[in-house]
Amino acid sequence: MRVFVSDLCLFARHGVFPEEKRLGQKFFLDIDCRLIPGPGGIADDYARTLCYDGLCRLAAEVSDAGPFDLIETLAERIADAVLARHPSVASVRVEVRKPAAPLSAMVDHVGVEATRIRRWRMALSLGSNLGDKERNLRLALAHLAASDGVEIDGVSRLYRTAPWGKTDQDWFVNACATGWTVLEPVAMMKLCRRVELAVGRMPGLRWGPRLIDVDLLHMDDLRVETGELTLPHREMWNRAFVLEPLAEIAPELAITGRRVAEEADRVMRADPGAAPERMPSDMA
Repeated sequence: MRVFVSDLCLFARHGVFPEEKRLGQKFFLDIDCRLIPGPGGIADDYARTLCYDGLCRLAAEVSDAGPFDLIETLAERIADAVLARHPSVASVRVEVRKPAAPLSAMVDHVGVEATRIRRWRMALSLGSNLGDKERNLRLALAHLAASDGVEIDGVSRLYRTAPWGKTDQDWFVNACATGWTVLEPVAMMKLCRRVELAVGRMPGLRWGPRLIDVDLLHMDDLRVETGELTLPHREMWNRAFVLEPLAEIAPELAITGRRVAEEADRVMRADPGAAPERMPSDMA
């Protein structure tokens, strides 16, 4: 979904020369936002969508905070402000045109374009209970770390855990990883599925034995509810094998107001027998 404003006209005093700051001139702006897919459009709910008038007011507010010597500065600050104020925006492109630039050449206008892509803080859960379990996790993590648009900056130790959901199967090796991504939520989820296929996972029973499982746990505080994806992960708050390794590497992490370390303690107190066992080897 795109929301855009074209040819927004603002009068301002941006420019290098004293005359530009004294006299001022018209500037024309395009603001083009790509939104994260969500229920706002489906529900036809104006309160949950991006307001055109709000974009215009934001651009005028940033412009009025000048003057700036460079229209590059104006474009970049508008783009940054859009991402800062509108969590539903995945990326934004801002074009600023200056029709009355003081040039010796005859031109219709000059301009600049600034693009910003949102980076989300994310966490992943990895698990395996078939084949060489530790190797499967390491291979999946290597695929993730090598993927465009993904940066892994934290990896937990390995944990031996009892099976969850379907209990008549072999024990699991689990771990968690944290990092950043510029991929949109569904694209990040699809990358996890591709990594599973690359490691060798085949279709099987739900909660049954698996060569590799890579689950997207959260992306900042995004709330996503579609047929393909739910964020935060709908079961993460119930799973000790997720919360314990995640709390190891991100104890202060809070997702939609819930601190991971506190949730890990809660789950352990409720069922001490579910506590995963830290293994001597790690993911290094």
